[in-house]
Amino acid sequence: MSSKKIIAITGATGAQGGGLARAILNDPHSEFSVRAITRDVNSDKAKELARLGAEVVHGDVDDLASLEKAFAGAYGAFCVTFFWHHFSAAQEIAHATNMAAAAKKANLKHVIWSSLEDTRKLLPTSDPRMPVLQEKYNVPHFDGKGEADEVFRKQGLPLTILLTAFYWDNFIYFGLGPKKGPDGKYAITFPMGDARLPGLAAEDIGKCAYGIFKKGSEYIGKTVGIAGGHLTGAQMADSFTRHLGTPVGYNAVDPDVYRSFGFPGADEMGNMFQYKRDFEEQYVAARDLTEARALNPGLLSFDSWLEQNKAKIPLD
Repeated sequence: MSSKKIIAITGATGAQGGGLARAILNDPHSEFSVRAITRDVNSDKAKELARLGAEVVHGDVDDLASLEKAFAGAYGAFCVTFFWHHFSAAQEIAHATNMAAAAKKANLKHVIWSSLEDTRKLLPTSDPRMPVLQEKYNVPHFDGKGEADEVFRKQGLPLTILLTAFYWDNFIYFGLGPKKGPDGKYAITFPMGDARLPGLAAEDIGKCAYGIFKKGSEYIGKTVGIAGGHLTGAQMADSFTRHLGTPVGYNAVDPDVYRSFGFPGADEMGNMFQYKRDFEEQYVAARDLTEARALNPGLLSFDSWLEQNKAKIPLD
C-alpha cells in the first residue's frame, strides 16, 4: 500500500485538473499520489492518466454521493467547474456546493478551489456599462465561481482559493488566434484597448496548484492569483509576429462590437474583457508573477509558450 498522500482531482481529464495530475505523476519524488476523478473512466484521457500511474475513479459533479465516494480517504482535493460545458453560473454554484460538501465529509486536509473574481463587487449590475446576463451576472463564469468562494468558506475547509487567468491555449482551441482580415493581414481582436491581459499556459495552472499542495499549511486560508505574463494586445501581436513569421496586428474593438460577434458566449466574453480593461489595476495586481514562479519555477512566459506551440496556432 502506498504511503503517499492522495490528491483527488476533479476535472482530471481537463486542462487544469490534467495539468495538476501530470505535475504530480511526472515527479518521481512526489509525496502525493493522484486520484483522477472523471465522468468517463474509459475515455482516452482517463486511460492515459491511468497509464501514467493515476488511480482513475468515477465521479460526477452533479452527483454528491459519487463525489463523497471519490474524495473518501484522500488528503486533499483540487476542485474546478466546467462553465463552457453548460454556460450556466447557477450550475457552477451547484457543482461547487457538491464539491465543498464532499470535501467536508471526507475531512480533507487541504482543498484548492479554482476560482475567479465576482465582478459585481467592483461593478454592480445596476451599472449601465455592460448588459446583465442570466438575470443577475455581469460575467457569469467569473461571478458564479466568485460567489461559490463563500460556499467553500462556510464549510470551514482548509482552503486555498486559486485565481486563474486567460489561457493562452485559447489561441489554439477557442478560436481567439490571429484571423485574416479583408485586407489579407492577420490580427488578434480584443475589446481591451491598451490594458494588460494577465495570461498563462493552461498546463501551468496545474503546476502552480501542485506547488500550493507542496507548501501545505503555508497556503491554507489564502487567496492566490497566478499568471505567466501581463501583456497588452499589441505586445501579444508582436510576439505572434516574431514566432509565426508573418505580420500580426492588434485590433482593439469596442466591447459592444465584440458582444455583437455572435459566436456562443460572445456577450459573456465581451463583458469579461471589458471588466479586465475597466478594472485593469485591480485585476492585474491580484495575479502576481513572482509568486506564480515561486510555486512553479518552470512557469512559461508568453514567448516561451508560443515557441513551444507556434505550430498549433491555426492560420486560415
